[in-house]
Amino acid sequence: MVGIVVVSHSAKAAEGIVEMAAQMSRKGQKIIAAGGANGTIGTDATLIAAAIEAADTGEGVVVAVDLGSAVLSAETALELLPVTLQTRVQIADAPVLEGTVSAVVQASLGSTLAEVLAAAEGARELRKK
Repeated sequence: MVGIVVVSHSAKAAEGIVEMAAQMSRKGQKIIAAGGANGTIGTDATLIAAAIEAADTGEGVVVAVDLGSAVLSAETALELLPVTLQTRVQIADAPVLEGTVSAVVQASLGSTLAEVLAAAEGARELRKK
């Protein structure tokens, strides 16, 4: 299954999103939180890189991020990974909570990396009213 990494400036927020999304996943689905920076608010590229490696099962990883600078940290994290893994990681342009839940559901179906990424990014269009 495609793995999912949740990057947030808050460790608690990332862990909460993972907890919520895990309720909708199949057993064995890798959903890893990578929030905070050294016990404070922020993001940490080395923490994100480690989370990506932990989430990878060989089918790729979708990374959901909360704010703009989290994208920069995620991009930096990609540079820390082996080239073979870099090619299997996609950063989703999606709302972090809705995108994560959509990605997890799609990944749990055994979908491809492209399909999981599309599900995450499709969450941008979800209307609440």
